[in-house]
Amino acid sequence: MIAVTISDFMKPEIVWFLVGLVLIICEFLMPGLVIAFFGLGAWVVAGVCLATKIDLNTQLLIFIVASVLSLVLLRRWLKGIFIGHIGSKQDIRHNLEEFVGQKAIVKETIRPKLAGKVEFHGTNWIAWADEEIPEGTPVEIIKKENLTFKVKPL
Repeated sequence: MIAVTISDFMKPEIVWFLVGLVLIICEFLMPGLVIAFFGLGAWVVAGVCLATKIDLNTQLLIFIVASVLSLVLLRRWLKGIFIGHIGSKQDIRHNLEEFVGQKAIVKETIRPKLAGKVEFHGTNWIAWADEEIPEGTPVEIIKKENLTFKVKPL
């Protein structure tokens, strides 16, 4: 019978791999596309530890350098992919303006100073307006701020 002890799981490459896995899972819980790069850095250290034996100070240095470099070099590109930009040169203003002038349907009554919801391309979006707009009313998107639309009735 094979006996497995806790010391079998305390190898640096396993610890770094598990730390990286936890950090990447945390990215899904707290989106922002930052924590995942530290998970990637932990996996780089796990790979280095698997290939060679290095001390803890060197492991921490590799972790910091790999995490920061991947964050600086990859975050903008990956964020563009997740937002929906596919070109190598992303013009966010162009992609935000593509919503302006489009039509949507109010799914939850919109009141001044109290946001409601509209359906646009099969997805519900938070929306606000300067006037009350009842549910079921077709509206035009006149502005987009982050994930919120400003709308007016048609």
